[in-house]
Amino acid sequence: MYLDVSTIEREYEQKRLNAQKDNEERIKEIYLDFPELTSIESEIRKLGIEASKKALLSSSDDSQKAVSVILEKIEKLKDQKEKLLAKKGISLLPKYECEKCNDTGYVTINNKTQMCTCMKQRLIDDYYNKFNNYKLNNETFENFDDKLFSDKEDKEKYGTSISPRNNINKIKKLSIDFVKNFEKEDTPNLLFTGTAGTGKTFMSGAIANELLKNGHTVLYQTAPLLLDNLFEYKYGNSSKLSKDLYNSLFDVDLLIIDDLGTENQTSAKFAELFSIINSRMLNPNTKTVISTNLNLKQLAKLYDDRIISRIIGKYSICKFFGDDIRLKK
Repeated sequence: MYLDVSTIEREYEQKRLNAQKDNEERIKEIYLDFPELTSIESEIRKLGIEASKKALLSSSDDSQKAVSVILEKIEKLKDQKEKLLAKKGISLLPKYECEKCNDTGYVTINNKTQMCTCMKQRLIDDYYNKFNNYKLNNETFENFDDKLFSDKEDKEKYGTSISPRNNINKIKKLSIDFVKNFEKEDTPNLLFTGTAGTGKTFMSGAIANELLKNGHTVLYQTAPLLLDNLFEYKYGNSSKLSKDLYNSLFDVDLLIIDDLGTENQTSAKFAELFSIINSRMLNPNTKTVISTNLNLKQLAKLYDDRIISRIIGKYSICKFFGDDIRLKK
């Protein structure tokens, strides 16, 4: 069963309430640990009551001056409190999971309220990424072991004089640079091509994991499931895909299409694939990573010129090769 926006909104509301409740308990402990804060707060309350009484009981100039003096004292105490908190490295604000929206799920940009990236990712994870959580949580650049790749050169076998290990390290560097320069408009998309078990899926997962940590939205899906979902939404009668989830295929920060070439070969699905690739290519705020076991010649035979021309023209092509590292693991 997939979650809708209203269900996630209730989830966020509860998460926010929990953060505020936890913060209340944390503040109580802080005041117990630092009695001077309690003294300052007590004095501020007393002065506040005194100022209110003077303001209510008399409107004379002398009374107003007395109120102003009290308010100045209150401001000095507040400043003293802030300096003490800063010195101790203490914040009295709730610790929300998302600092952008404070766990409301929405942000206001240019006077326009819109869904926060954290809620967008929550929707995407529930529908698209739920079966790929291992990749998105465990496949990182730090966990990557290049020793699984041979350091022996074999031009006859691999068609190049570079060893599989040197090759994968070059691809790793390119992938890290892709993450670092992700927000630059001229950063090219990535095409990972090579036989099964040569690290394509792992490298895609490492890129996704790093971008998620940086606050970007990521949608990770195999080509068959992605196109089936899209096709069902547009032409089916019982699609589970909402409009928000459909739009995410086109506007999510990073779209990873895995196993391209394993989907059912129909002209209608080719048209949908072209629509996704072309639309995202025209959007300077989005990037795409495509992974396939097919080489460029095989892709050219399978897909029409419109798709191939965009991949060749707008993607950095990374050729993976070597022995199947899954067997070594």
